[in-house]
This record gives sequence, C-alpha cells and structure tokens, in this order.
Amino acid sequence: MNRDTYITIGRRVLTREAEALTMQAEALDDSFAQAVELILSATGRVIVSGMGKSGHIARKIAATFASTGTPAHFVHPAEASHGDLGMLGRGDVCLVLSNSGETPELADIIAYTRRFGIPLIGVAGRAGSTLLRQADVALLLPPAEEVCPMGLAPTTSTTMTLALGDALAVALMEHRQFTPEHYRAFHPGGKLGARLSKVGDLMHAGDQMPLVAAGTPMSEALLVISQRGFGVVGVTDADGRLAGIVTDGDLRRHMEGLLDRTVDQVMTANPRTIGADALAEAALGIMNDRQITCLFAVDAQGCPQGILHIHDCLRAGVA
Repeated sequence: MNRDTYITIGRRVLTREAEALTMQAEALDDSFAQAVELILSATGRVIVSGMGKSGHIARKIAATFASTGTPAHFVHPAEASHGDLGMLGRGDVCLVLSNSGETPELADIIAYTRRFGIPLIGVAGRAGSTLLRQADVALLLPPAEEVCPMGLAPTTSTTMTLALGDALAVALMEHRQFTPEHYRAFHPGGKLGARLSKVGDLMHAGDQMPLVAAGTPMSEALLVISQRGFGVVGVTDADGRLAGIVTDGDLRRHMEGLLDRTVDQVMTANPRTIGADALAEAALGIMNDRQITCLFAVDAQGCPQGILHIHDCLRAGVA
C-alpha cells in the first residue's frame, strides 16, 4: 500500500464513525434523560464497569465524571467477583457497559445491584440483551457496523460508548453549573491547572510590592525599584489607591534632571491593572498585548493587592 491508500482508509474510518455518532445523536431519547436524573439523585458515587475494550472506555468515563463534579470510580467486573463488590453500596449508581449486553464477567455485578437495590444503567448494542433487560435505565447503542474490516474488533461501538459517556458528563456539569473554579480544584497540576491559575495565586503581595507614596523623590523611588527587582514602582495616593506606575520607559523619557523630580512628575498615571480573582492567563494576555512585564492587582477601590511579573506566569506554565 502507498501513503494515499493509508489516508483513504483513515478518512473512511473517521467518516463512518462520524456517521455513527450522528445516528446516535438522532436516536437519543428519554432514557438518556432518565440516566442523567438517576445519577443526579445518587447520594453516593457512580460505579462504572465493563470488560475488555468496554472496560477501557469505562475507566475513561469514570475519570471524566470524577474530574467534572460527579464522584465516580471504575470497578473491574472480574475483580468485583473476588471482593470488589464491596465497593458498591446503597446510594451509588452503577453504569455498566457491554456492546453485546451478554458479557459473562458482568453477571455478578449485575446480580449484586439487583439484590441490594442499587440503581443500574446499562449501555449495550443489542436490544433485549440481559444487561438491558436487567437495567433500571437501558441506553441502546444504534446498529452501526464496526469499521474493522472483519466487523469484529470494537471500534465504532467503543467510539459511540465513549461519546455517550461524554454526553452524560456534560449534561451533569451543566445541571450543576460546574465552573472553571470547580474544574481547577480537580486539576491543580499540569497544563490545565496552570491555565486556570488566578492572579492571586501567583502575585507578590505585602512588603514584596514595589510601592511609594505620591510626592516621593525619584532618588528614593529608584532604590525601591532596585530592591524589589520588578523594574517598576507603583505610586499610591493619599487614600492608598494606585495612582500611577514608574517604568523603565518613564525613566528614559525623564533622564534629564531625573533625580530632581518626584514620582508624580515621572509616572504614567492610571496604569492598566487587574483583579486578583482574574485568571493569570488573562493577565498574561494583557502584558503581551501592552508589551509590559508587570501588572498590579488592585481591589474594588483601586488599592494595590499584589504585583504579577510575566516570569511568574511563565514559571507556572501559563503560556
């Protein structure tokens, strides 16, 4: 085969799976809403289970639920039969995945939910299968053929199951009004956590801020600039509000007689600021747009709360 043939195969697979997802979206009915309501009514966790490829999809769905505000974990059906059924309890909801709906390893976990009255949501590709007959809510996958040339390897079916899990997770998120702040609480590390960091998480506050009062001689202001190491100094008025900022550009523009001036005569008045609750990513955008390296964070009255340097953002991975 040549490269064009590979590309043709790839496009065929993606097109057929996209068509299957469209079919699935059109077939979605009230059972989906029932599944969402059943999960919302749970006082415990969503226990997700599946065997083989369905098990891999189940792990991902459980992880997506858990990271978006719906407590969940994966239970392997074979391990469930050897003690892990104890992970299921009253108040939980069980979400079981099986393309055939007849996977033998799922028998014990299905029976356990029936015995102890644990709500069961079944996802399968065969109407009338054991799983869907036993389930309190049955989610039937549409009859889309696997894109595997032999029609055997789970391909289209796992794609549809994964997408269904995403649809459930997003419906639950929107109902709970899940916010970026909630999301960050579950993703404190890595790139996602960095992107959701707030200015207040990264800024320098208190005595670290380079601040002088209005009327301060430039000779004293230069010492503060040097000591704090931000390359700038903020100027506060009699009420403690940030009235201006002295930058290296201001220094260059007033080189002649600089030491005979006060900060009021040199500063840039009404500088751009940001709130401590704003995303650090937004602060970085402002700094890049204005071609500046520092940004003061102020409260509602305009009083300085901290200062953020572009290097703080870069060190935190906000970029």
